[in-house]
Amino acid sequence: MMHRFLLLSLVLLNSVVFAAGPDPAMLAKEQVLHRGNGAEVQTLDPHRSEGVPSANILRDLYEGLTLEAPDGRIVPGTASSWEISEDGRRYTFHIRPEARWSNGDPVTAHDFVYGLRRSVAPETGSKYSQILAPILNAEAVIGGRKPLDTLGVEALDNHTLQITLKAPTPYFLGLLTHSSAYPVHRTSVEKHGDRFSRPGKLVSNGAYRLQEWVIQSHVELVRNPYYWDDADTRIDIVYYYPIEDQSTELKRYRAGEIDITEAIPLQQFRWIRRNLAGELKVSPYLGTYYYGYNLTRPPFRNNPKLRRALSLAINREILVEKITGMGEKPLYSWVPEGIAGYQPARLDYADWPQKKRIAEARRLYAEAGYSRANPLTVEIRYNTSENHKKVAIAIAAMWKQALGVKVRLVNEEWKVFLENRKRKQVTQVFRAGWIGDYNAPYTFMEILKSNHGLNDSAYANPEYDALLADAAVETDAEKRFALLKQAEAIALRDHPVIPLYGYVSKHLVKPWVGNFTPNILDHHYTKNLYILKH
Repeated sequence: MMHRFLLLSLVLLNSVVFAAGPDPAMLAKEQVLHRGNGAEVQTLDPHRSEGVPSANILRDLYEGLTLEAPDGRIVPGTASSWEISEDGRRYTFHIRPEARWSNGDPVTAHDFVYGLRRSVAPETGSKYSQILAPILNAEAVIGGRKPLDTLGVEALDNHTLQITLKAPTPYFLGLLTHSSAYPVHRTSVEKHGDRFSRPGKLVSNGAYRLQEWVIQSHVELVRNPYYWDDADTRIDIVYYYPIEDQSTELKRYRAGEIDITEAIPLQQFRWIRRNLAGELKVSPYLGTYYYGYNLTRPPFRNNPKLRRALSLAINREILVEKITGMGEKPLYSWVPEGIAGYQPARLDYADWPQKKRIAEARRLYAEAGYSRANPLTVEIRYNTSENHKKVAIAIAAMWKQALGVKVRLVNEEWKVFLENRKRKQVTQVFRAGWIGDYNAPYTFMEILKSNHGLNDSAYANPEYDALLADAAVETDAEKRFALLKQAEAIALRDHPVIPLYGYVSKHLVKPWVGNFTPNILDHHYTKNLYILKH
């Protein structure tokens, strides 16, 4: 265990280095970073991946036209600059002449055209393709109604890319940091097909390249010497470890095997706050933790009374105070707080006392045909995690106490869990979370659209879809937010999901990790970090 004085000295040193930039004399000789990363990733294909674990790695491997500064600001990425037309619909990006793929090939505007077209192509099967809906004709291409070459992207020359939108989209530059907007190396994709994203085959344009991927052990990335900003990159090697058990991750952190944890075990949070306060990073996080209903099957199909009853019976205040206890906020909206200018709609019972909620839940439960003599039997399905299990146990207890519901908990490994959610054959109630891909309410609203690839509840309301379509082309911010709030109120009324609480990001970070800066999207590019002497 490191001496307390040395820990304090490193914390102070870290703050000094961050303020002035990394002094080479203060840097460790070996610049190797070890990061916990939650579940095993499904794929490192940027247009087919989903989930936070893969996104963390892809931000190191690839780079979009824009990227994020440590504090979350949008800054130039592979595009050094851009111009926006007066009507806000045409963006002209200038690709850095020095930008290179990890094999030394130049990165061109044509690579972005190819990547964006691949991302929306129906045969790619991207679950995130709808994120590119602001681009002209993107939705028609995704739906198979128009050919790929009608997508509003064009390479004017090798270093000039023009993107035309269907309507002004104020958050478009932020959207371009998402993996769905990354370019891919066309020659590699065409040569290796679905295996282009494996070690020895993956050619990427970010600060790092893929060195090794050992399933259930680690993903190793090494610096890409051809990266345009390699001179300002400090970390030489970064290891990502798939550790689903938070207690195991904490043990490895305390043993010095991990420098940054992906999560923190709920049951040990108080001990951590007492003993590792200087290394604990808890910050606001633009995310919604929720439960989804499968609306394609009984008992929740065409049964809004039952869905509402179960939501009413959950005491969200108890959940965040006694179960999670890390500063999460009870959530009575679909969009969490933290988006400038947007005031989310709220469930109509948000301000009711819990006694009144329980009474209404019992009434609706009875009207739906259930009682203590004839109880609902239901499954809560969640992916492997101590924290998810504790939440599921608490909610099962609340449902049993208030209504007499019989709950069976089903725990699944991440890939199996995601596949079952998509198939909608066995799921009833399932754990889910949505982290904003960019700082705008639309990033939350769009996944409840009837045709969205990640709408695992199968929610479909034409009125909701129409309001989102109107909001997508509304140029006045106040009017756009009003349309989105109206749509949010409809979704809350229909109860396709149960919002539970707003996330906070929570990590343990060793004091020798420099420039770890909390931000509302919890994105931390390895290229911005460095290791101090210790």
